[in-house]
Amino acid sequence: MQRSFVSCLLVAALSLTPALSRAADTVLIVLSGEGHDAGKTRPGYEFDELSQAWLIFKANGLAVEVASPQGGAVEADRYNADEPFNAALLADGNAMRQLAHTRRTDALDAKDYAAVYVVGGKGAMFDLPRDTALQQLIARAWDAGALIAAVCHGPAALVDVRLADGASLIAGRHMTGFSNEEEAIFGKKWAAEFPWQLEDAARARGALWHEAPLMLPRLVVDGRLITGQNPYSTTAVAEAVVRGLGRTPVARTPWRDEASMALVQRLRDGDAAGARAALAQSPTRYHLELIGMLGYYQAEAAGDDAAALRLALQTMQLALPHMDEPRLKLAAADAHLRLGARAQARTLVLQVLEASPGMEQAEALLQRIDR
Repeated sequence: MQRSFVSCLLVAALSLTPALSRAADTVLIVLSGEGHDAGKTRPGYEFDELSQAWLIFKANGLAVEVASPQGGAVEADRYNADEPFNAALLADGNAMRQLAHTRRTDALDAKDYAAVYVVGGKGAMFDLPRDTALQQLIARAWDAGALIAAVCHGPAALVDVRLADGASLIAGRHMTGFSNEEEAIFGKKWAAEFPWQLEDAARARGALWHEAPLMLPRLVVDGRLITGQNPYSTTAVAEAVVRGLGRTPVARTPWRDEASMALVQRLRDGDAAGARAALAQSPTRYHLELIGMLGYYQAEAAGDDAAALRLALQTMQLALPHMDEPRLKLAAADAHLRLGARAQARTLVLQVLEASPGMEQAEALLQRIDR
């Protein structure tokens, strides 16, 4: 397998210790119950972060139970049902029954679980931090020797957890989660209603925060605390849980999102030619729109950081030969212009105008180039 797509921090002298033995080795998955209308009128949980982890847990012989603050049916934000991991979970009758009848967090016994895994999604910023029953459940599970894992916005459930001795769960511990940088790009609709920004709250409570560049995967393991930065960290978190329970994760073929992030990391590590060759050889193995989107938003976030902008441009250039998307070409042209490469910028804009004469955004960018 290629170099891991996860930029992983392994904390020295704090390697995972298997959790206390439980008869069923059951993982409790916690979901936000906040969602409505596929996230349009109220955000919920991320289905990808559920399905990928669920499939990994089950493939490694772990039992799964699902809970939410209010119990009952829970609704995910909009997702692609055709992605293989989502399609597999949707076809699992037991999984669908559990999602239609999630258990209430205040009706659970922490001793029944070897691990707790909290799924992200913007809904997790609303109902999970105010669920005192969930905080107590997580504290008791930790004190009983369980693993505690969370991904993306899921660590919001950990921020105010107090252990039996009154200590904060996260104070002095290494962790990650959806970063302020990511929130500034992707959280504009709901962030103003959050009780706090996740990164700010974790830092304020004494957590030792780590993060990868915008939307790149990051896994942080600090003893029995396992956290992932964003949706693309889900598989690394799930497999870290499997390892923490004393098992070796079964071999599997990476899903195309994982393969795409690995390809981008290969490019960022200096092997642009190898990344381009791999993509040209097997384009269907990768999620081209994801690669293009990643470069697009990283360019937006780069600001005046020329090094970051160059890497974002390289990521866009990786996808461009394989997708005819004028907005991506214009974003690459804008990046060239910001880096002082007017000729390259002009070439891309003219290509867009040839295909879409009179396109307003392209005409405006051409005027900027020709000033």
